[in-house]
Amino acid sequence: MPTIAIVGAGAGLGQSIARTFGSNGFSVALVSRTQSKLDALAAELGQAGIDAAGFAADVMDRPSLVDAFARIKQRFGAVDVLEYSPAPHTPVPGITTASPLDVTVENVQPQLDYYLYGGITAAQQVLPDMLGRGSGTLLFTTGGASVDPTPAPPEFANIAIAGAALRAWVLKLHQVTDGTGVYAAHVPLSVWIGTGGPETQPDTIAQHYWDLYTKREGAEHHYNTF
Repeated sequence: MPTIAIVGAGAGLGQSIARTFGSNGFSVALVSRTQSKLDALAAELGQAGIDAAGFAADVMDRPSLVDAFARIKQRFGAVDVLEYSPAPHTPVPGITTASPLDVTVENVQPQLDYYLYGGITAAQQVLPDMLGRGSGTLLFTTGGASVDPTPAPPEFANIAIAGAALRAWVLKLHQVTDGTGVYAAHVPLSVWIGTGGPETQPDTIAQHYWDLYTKREGAEHHYNTF
């Protein structure tokens, strides 16, 4: 049975992606900071007949992320799909927003830890195995400001910087993995999830990820409802 690891799993989009892949025969490894919340999400998936388990880790604490993937491999075996989408819906220690005039090295660095360095660390845990067997998918999610920062509020400037950095790395990763059997793509989301019609709902957006997994076309797929 193939396995998807969802880093940044939560009750919204992450759980919808888990259900979408799980209902198509995947085991699901859920990664976020709080084990009790992960256990509740895994139990909900289990009630739907999906094999799921949670592995607590903080993307800003890279050793904990490495350890989580070691536990995932022990529980499920090799990871076939990595979906990286941390989103600070609740306050994250050390994370603040800043407008362009207020951006400093000190308030950009945690955003880079959260998005870029966390994404690279997660990929490093699965990419060697994927390249070795010639198959695998890596999907990295950011906000739409990583592609076009102008519609975002000014105070998202440091987030946009970090998201753009992750985007640049993923696009280069797509270049070098093209033809290897490994598919890497960037998924910027220009949507306030759950705030409008069906196109904003997590289950609808999750289908976008399944389509990317099955079609494996292109380095970037912007989901835009604005």
